[in-house]
Amino acid sequence: MKDTVIEIDNITKRYRLGTIGGGTLQGDILSWWARIRHKDDPNLKIGEKSYKKNELFTALDGVSFDVKKGETIGLIGRNGAGKSTLLKLLSRVTAPTEGEIRIKGKISSMLEVGTGFHPELTGKENVYLNGAILGMSKKEVDERLDEIIEFSECGQFIDTPVKRYSSGMFVKLAFSVAAHLNSDIMLMDEVLAVGDMAFQKKCIDKMVSAARDEGKTIIYVSHNMQTIRQLCSRGIVLDKGKVVFNGDVEDAINLYLKNDEITAKLYYDFANSHNFNFLTNKVIMDSLEILGKDNCQFKDDEKIRFILKFHCNEDVEKLSFRTLVHNNDQMIVATSVCYNFMSCKKGESYSRVFTMDISTLSNGFYKVIPVMFELDELGNVIDADGVYPGLLFEYEHTTPILWRTKLYGDTVLPDMMCEEN
Repeated sequence: MKDTVIEIDNITKRYRLGTIGGGTLQGDILSWWARIRHKDDPNLKIGEKSYKKNELFTALDGVSFDVKKGETIGLIGRNGAGKSTLLKLLSRVTAPTEGEIRIKGKISSMLEVGTGFHPELTGKENVYLNGAILGMSKKEVDERLDEIIEFSECGQFIDTPVKRYSSGMFVKLAFSVAAHLNSDIMLMDEVLAVGDMAFQKKCIDKMVSAARDEGKTIIYVSHNMQTIRQLCSRGIVLDKGKVVFNGDVEDAINLYLKNDEITAKLYYDFANSHNFNFLTNKVIMDSLEILGKDNCQFKDDEKIRFILKFHCNEDVEKLSFRTLVHNNDQMIVATSVCYNFMSCKKGESYSRVFTMDISTLSNGFYKVIPVMFELDELGNVIDADGVYPGLLFEYEHTTPILWRTKLYGDTVLPDMMCEEN
């Protein structure tokens, strides 16, 4: 059809598992000689898995759908479902193993906001640099420069090197550049969760306007179901590389939430749960266990008391801990923080007991993301480790309190209390 701008026809993408090449000719020869003698690979670290020569992982398996001009598509799925892989194929970062993708129009990709920003350059200089990386000519940047600066809310600091920006200012400016590209199709991967709540709403309004008023086509990947509702007109659910639903966005969200296989429990082993980007990994959380309960249901003024075990890969002078509380729609509705609760040393393991007051929450089910972090000399947050989900619980109160958080509210819970185990 003439108004179809993207045709995805039976796309399959496979990746070869394991390391390809040992880095040196000698290393490759040693690995080959060990394989033919059915011995352990001498180049592997202790505990590291050795993959067979042609062992493959299928990230996408026979995906097919069309996108029409002006549509806003929400791609939904659990981690590893193939969402980001699909966006990389559409943006031509990589090629499909099988199948064909036909695209009509100019594509702009917002897969990693801020990629290419140089800390020594000023905000204005980085606007031109990032615009060039994203495919804009100098003339196009000149025409949109004032609009980009105004939207970013960084006008006062636009001639200051971005190394002096806060993390919020940095991503605001980076998103503003990407949002003002002269393109027909926009691919976005979790990029609307930037800045404060007011700026996030501003970003969503900008994308809605781009689709409605400028006729741009948007494909958006997010775990935040509220932004999917606000922005998207159609939802596509991916599961293990396959399309399991393509239709009404509300039906897509309900199917995704219904198929969430995560269940509440008293003990969590975090061995395979560290799947966030931009972490320093100075501290690694090992496990979490709820204390003093035989279930995960809390009532009235009950507090959640849990023991967190972790180990340190590097020395950390002042370690802090926060929890992000999500409701069933994946919206962050509350936070609780424990600042500078201890210092830790490389190679050591620790355990601490935390108490979290949840009395201001409304009735419902909640998922908690625990995050270890530290603050730099300017007070910027540097995340060391994060786990999703690190804790699930149900809360029910029997006495109405007017100041409890609403369904999509945002509140700060009382600071967590910390004690040594």
